[in-house]
Formats: sequence, structure tokens, C-alpha cells
Amino acid sequence: MSAERSNFFRFGNSVVAYSTSGHGPPLVFPQPSFGHLEMEFESGSMRSFYQALASKFTLVRYDRLGTGMSDRSRTSDTWTLEFEVDVLDAIVDHLGLARPSFFGFSYGGVVAAAWAARRPKWVKRLLLFGAYAAGGWNGEPLLESVGGVLRANWDLGARLLTAAFLPGADRDLSDWFAGLRRESCDGEVAASLLELWEGTDLRDALGRITAPTLVLHRRDDPVVALERGRMLASLIPGSRFLVLEGSQHQPWYGDTAAVLRLGGEFFGSPLRPSFGANPRNGRPISLTPREREVLALVAEGLNDAAIAQRLVLSAHTVHRHVANVRTRLGYSSRAGAAAYATRAGWI
Repeated sequence: MSAERSNFFRFGNSVVAYSTSGHGPPLVFPQPSFGHLEMEFESGSMRSFYQALASKFTLVRYDRLGTGMSDRSRTSDTWTLEFEVDVLDAIVDHLGLARPSFFGFSYGGVVAAAWAARRPKWVKRLLLFGAYAAGGWNGEPLLESVGGVLRANWDLGARLLTAAFLPGADRDLSDWFAGLRRESCDGEVAASLLELWEGTDLRDALGRITAPTLVLHRRDDPVVALERGRMLASLIPGSRFLVLEGSQHQPWYGDTAAVLRLGGEFFGSPLRPSFGANPRNGRPISLTPREREVLALVAEGLNDAAIAQRLVLSAHTVHRHVANVRTRLGYSSRAGAAAYATRAGWI
């Protein structure tokens, strides 16, 4: 996989930052919210997820205008879905992408679906994760008050949004994500984006999508309710809707392996993460070659003594490897840890 390359292009009077990485057919990942191309790679879980996509595709990401490395200034008349699709249109044209596929997550899925409706013959495949057709996050009754907080006190607002989008995260992860939000934009832009998400309604356009479409949604998504994902799928002709277990809105947390496995099957290129991530703290979960060997034998049903004999190790050493892996993966049983590692493609 090639290293990520950051670039810029002019859109009207503004400059848009984008990045490309990997080789292969084009896969566009529209920015789901306010982000920062370079800072996101400080997160091991996000980096691993993007690298998995780039292992089979030329992955294209970009910072939405008003955020990240793109121009931070943005006029009030640009806060429309049509404008967001115009920017995406310009990126595809600038890069000369021929029939790209899309991985659209959250509001990035909204933009990808709207572009697929505008350019139905130009899209090869469309994967939508945690996305919706109308309305936005589950906290819509609080929209007005939250918007006021974002504009008045962006430091507090960033923490409130992080708590809503990452419930149950530990302090380190919460602090990092709140910092990412603060670095990516100001409170005025954040509030405008939140209002844009909530005011979105592309139900009438979805019937024009002709590309093969897969809609994935986690059952207990705290940000976008499952019913909204189901509605989205019902309005796209011929789409397939799959419900995943879990409560993480972000695809790079929780059972990331399942997301990549299903995505790889849909795109026709196997995808797997180099490591997983603990959903509470975002820290990467990696396995050594020896730990993989031990887990593979656990998956075959061997006990510690049999594994020790097979690998010419002491039973104590095998027991320690299994205990360490169980702790790292968060499983109380050796069978559960082995099953997770198998699903993740590590063994």
C-alpha cells in the first residue's frame, strides 16, 4: 500500500484538501463530519481502518470546506446538501475518477447517496454505513440548545458532542476526540454542520440510484437510529440492508472486522484490519506471531498442554499467552477470544 498523499485543489474561490492512498480501483470516503485528514491518522483505529481500505483500493478522502486542512471560511449560503455534492463532484472530476465506488459513513453516506442519485451511471458500487435519508442524529429535540452551546463555548460543545457520539468512552479517548473536533473547525461551523445534518432530506432522490447498494447499520447505534438506516435502504432500488450487532456509530470501533468483511465481499476484494480497537479507549489491539499461533490452536480445540507440545513451549508459557490475549481482547473465555480473532482474520 502506498503512503497517504495530501493535496489541494481550487473549488471556486476556496481550496479543498484531499488525500489519496493505496492502489487499485477508486474508492471515495466522503468526510462524515468535521474532521482533519492528518490528525485522524494519529488514531490507531482510524488509521488501521483507512489502511485496510487502501490495501485494495485507491482511497480518496477529503476535508469538508470549513474544516480540517481545507479553507476554514465558508458563507452561509453554502450550508446545503447540494453544495456538499457539488464539492464531491469537483473532487471526482479533478482526479478523473472513472466509475468510483463509495464508502459513505454517517453524513458522508448522505453525500455519497445524493451524488449517486445525481450521477447514477457514474457509480460502480455504493456502501452506506450508519447513514440516513432524512433527519440526522438521535438528539434532534436538543438541536437548538446544543447549537447554542457550540457557538457560545466550543470547548464545552466539543465535549458534549463527543459524549453523544462516543458514549462510554474512557477519558483518554474522549479527550482525544474532543481535541480532534476543536482542531478541525470552530463552534460556528460545528453548529452549522449539525443543522445541515438535521435538515437533510433526500428521500425523493434515492429512487434514481441504480448502482448496487449495501446499507449496513449497527443495531444500537446511539447517533443514527436503526429505523433511519432501514428507511434509507427501503428507498434505494434493489439495495441490501444488513443489521450488525453493536452500539458503536463509528465503523473503526466495535466489530470492525465484520464491517470490513462484509464490505470486502460487497466490493469483491477481501478486506481485513491489521488490528482491532478497544471500543472504550480506541487503543489498538495487535497480536504477535506467537499469539496468533496459540490462538489458532485454541480455535482448533487444543488445551494448554497440547498446544505446548505442538509448539515446543511450556504449558505455563502457553497459559500466559492465552491470558494476555484474553485480557487485551476483553474476553473472559479462551473460546471467545479465539472466535473474535478468527472473525477478524488474524488467524
